[in-house]
Amino acid sequence: MTTVVTSGVFPSTTPGISPVNGLGSADLRWGSSGSQSGYQFRGSAADVQLDGTEFVVGTFVHRNLPTSVSPDRFNVQLAVNVMFEDGSTTDLNFTFHHYETPNTTGSSPADDDLVDLQEFIHPQPVTIDGKQYKAVLSGFKRGGQIVRQFRSPEGGVNFAEVVCMFTVDEPDVIISDLRYLGNGTGQPDEYIEILNKGGAPQDLTGWAAESKPTGHAYTFPPGTVIQPGQRYRVYTNEVRQEFGGFSFGSSEEVWRDQGGIARLVHDNFVVDQYPYLDKGFNRTGAP
Repeated sequence: MTTVVTSGVFPSTTPGISPVNGLGSADLRWGSSGSQSGYQFRGSAADVQLDGTEFVVGTFVHRNLPTSVSPDRFNVQLAVNVMFEDGSTTDLNFTFHHYETPNTTGSSPADDDLVDLQEFIHPQPVTIDGKQYKAVLSGFKRGGQIVRQFRSPEGGVNFAEVVCMFTVDEPDVIISDLRYLGNGTGQPDEYIEILNKGGAPQDLTGWAAESKPTGHAYTFPPGTVIQPGQRYRVYTNEVRQEFGGFSFGSSEEVWRDQGGIARLVHDNFVVDQYPYLDKGFNRTGAP
């Protein structure tokens, strides 16, 4: 574990936008005077595990007011300075893609501005205590959920934590979450979530998510690749493209409300498992 203190600035946009001010600072604004939108980055202090454990690298603030900027879609570069407890520093560079929506309907979410993570892996390795790591942005954290796209409602100041991790240059796929209490008949919004907390992509062709003891299984299709810091979810009977678009397609619950075990399996090897509640042992038969 190491302690870090962060700060950040927005050095440039691609392409260049107009009107704009604050380039090279932590407070970037664009649009007409008196009604400007923009980004702000607020650094933080955090204890960091060097094993792919996520931590908050700072707070992202979007001031979203009705305005116009040309062009209305552009990339914003963020440079984060990380100072370690021994006094050494490193700079991490990431890119956000911004869409300044036309704001024509007067309602949310149609008029929400959209911020996407475009480049979430710092291109150069980071050396900490003589060992090299990859720096990966996992996404924006709001309400306990980490997502790659930040929806920013019009007419306010909207916040999200920016989540990062230091990890080795190899894939490391785990079960990161399980929603076993869904809503409605058949609980279609249940899901298993997997995360690549490693620093390299992983081909998931033939990998399977299994539910014990219900016996449901989902096999990822050929060509499925999970990138560093990326999350996929397999829903019981919903398709959510923002999480990969995977579904068991089951009209009945996949995850028993009383308990069970979620497993991630490849070539008959259990890569990771997620026991919950009674682990299914109160039901006849081994889980």
